[in-house]
Amino acid sequence: MRNSVSILIPVYNGKCTELVRQLVCQAESINGLDYEIIVAEDGSTDEATVMANRVIETLPHCIYIIRKINVGRAAIRNFLASQAKYSWLLFIDCDMTVLNENFLSEYLKSEGGDVVDGGVRIGGDAHQLKHNLRYLYEKDAEADHTATRRQQQPYHHLHTANLMVRSDVMQSCPFDERFRRYGYEDVLLGKHLKLKGYKVSHIDNPMGFNTFEGNAEFVAKTEESLQTLNTFRDELRGYSNLLTVADGIHLGAVRSLLVAMFNIFGPLVRRNLCGKYPLLSLFKPYKLGYFLKLRK
Repeated sequence: MRNSVSILIPVYNGKCTELVRQLVCQAESINGLDYEIIVAEDGSTDEATVMANRVIETLPHCIYIIRKINVGRAAIRNFLASQAKYSWLLFIDCDMTVLNENFLSEYLKSEGGDVVDGGVRIGGDAHQLKHNLRYLYEKDAEADHTATRRQQQPYHHLHTANLMVRSDVMQSCPFDERFRRYGYEDVLLGKHLKLKGYKVSHIDNPMGFNTFEGNAEFVAKTEESLQTLNTFRDELRGYSNLLTVADGIHLGAVRSLLVAMFNIFGPLVRRNLCGKYPLLSLFKPYKLGYFLKLRK
């Protein structure tokens, strides 16, 4: 059983005091565990949440760092790793929810793997969220993200929301800091881990994901992630289903036709996806059309 861990939580305009309290409670209950929890604000602009998070400084073995400049999802995680002093690093997103009172001990006793991914479980009220596109999308994909399914392609399914990495592995394979915009920094990490021969294990030890942005915000974030995919498409080839589909459209005439159709119907589809009653069936075609237009 591992006996030391640095828990690393990047924050951007989010409150994570309850998450940290629960993790402290679990860590304190494990005999002989050396631990620290480091929370870093990545240029947060919401002063109210920054002030609320300051209570973290008063909790045992906790460090709270306020960074004024937003450096992005990759760089803030590298920074947190550079501040850690223990042999295992546990990355957790600030909007995650602890589901299991043995969450931390399950990680510490897990066997094998230079990297261990615990997964994410989608929560929330299905009735209240029946018109939330992010919820519908995540819930629809949940069956493909069980530990068993993830282990079938272990390097393709890393999720930084809940990921434990040996510290020397993180030094060898840091997050690529060119990824400043939303999306795919964890996907490229998986590729680099495979190239260097590190072992990735997937276990059933999920954190809860219960916070879902509005439809317009989610569509905008999706478009931003597609821009990231387009920028780094050569390096991400083989690690993105959407990129594989797009690459499979070999005929230029077909590609041009799909882009022309997107130019006509894309704005209407986007209006639906951002609206009160989004159709999940339109989401994947919209992403493909948007990506093909980027590549044109």
